[in-house]
Amino acid sequence: MKVVFVIAAIFIFGLLIAIHELGHFLAGRLCGVRVNEFSIGMGSCIWHKETEETQYSIRLLPIGGFCALDGQDEDTGDERCLARQGFWKKFIILAGGSFMNLLTGIVIIAILFAGANSFYVDQVSGFSEGFPLERENGLMVGDVFYRIDGWRTYIRGDAAMFLSFNDGQGIDIEVIRNGELIVLEDLPLYRGTYGERQNSFGMQVGAKQVPTDFLTHLRFIGYQTLYFVQQMRLSIIQIIRGNVSVKELSGPVGIMSIMTEVGTSSLSASGAARNIAFLAALIAINLAVMNMLPIPALDGGRIFFLLVDVVALLLFKHKVPEKYQAAVNAVGFVLLMGVMALVTLQDVIKLIS
Repeated sequence: MKVVFVIAAIFIFGLLIAIHELGHFLAGRLCGVRVNEFSIGMGSCIWHKETEETQYSIRLLPIGGFCALDGQDEDTGDERCLARQGFWKKFIILAGGSFMNLLTGIVIIAILFAGANSFYVDQVSGFSEGFPLERENGLMVGDVFYRIDGWRTYIRGDAAMFLSFNDGQGIDIEVIRNGELIVLEDLPLYRGTYGERQNSFGMQVGAKQVPTDFLTHLRFIGYQTLYFVQQMRLSIIQIIRGNVSVKELSGPVGIMSIMTEVGTSSLSASGAARNIAFLAALIAINLAVMNMLPIPALDGGRIFFLLVDVVALLLFKHKVPEKYQAAVNAVGFVLLMGVMALVTLQDVIKLIS
């Protein structure tokens, strides 16, 4: 059975990359840019069909695909090449891949939530004896958490996670109380000893059930999507601050290993399918966010250069020379591949050990 989950993980990961490239392809066609080749899979070509301007291919390795847009690296002289398009067409084409990944994640979440009978959010469910902040200008039983230190609480479990980041310097909490947003700034909520409970905030976080209807379903589909985006943002911040080392990152091998573990640890086939689909939605949305980061060689890096060109035209009446952009993207690509190789090596070592 484990082999089945490994194959499923490889297929899903490859499919998400192919969907990303499909986004570039559809956006390119929409904007009238010539597409030289659209391929599903990588490696040796096992089937292809050529039209007047595009070759459609299926390649041997099911690990993604690619969309070869005419003029994506340099001006080919064709009026329909990417290099000769205006800002908005380039932006739409470059963002098309991430948009498709985001849309895929949302669709998966919508399918998983279709049969949900209820949703849950975090609320204050009680206090330990001696808790000093139970008052009108503090916290009260029934308060629904809305934001903690600037982090939006979307779904069940968010409040406990963000409260755990409390550094003992006070905390900003926003709650919904009787339908009204209450803002509590610099709340002196610290860990202490309450009865037999040590290192406790003295407050219990429980779940509030939200009745479902069509609009509630839409809202929580959005919440789950934003939750994934926020988790990605939180991870990036933790990496920048040095709270997470490169050793803790996972690449494609690690992600597929996690998907396999999720599948094998599920109690039933339907449970495995649901859990893997949920993880696929997370990966799809993470791919969307990652690719839009202003990192050279990624779509976000290319979009960043589009913005730089706009500023350069306004200030200096000419764009940044393409050779400099190409050099930066080349260096970025090498560094990115180096990081990916390091992360992949660590994933393989983890698997072996």
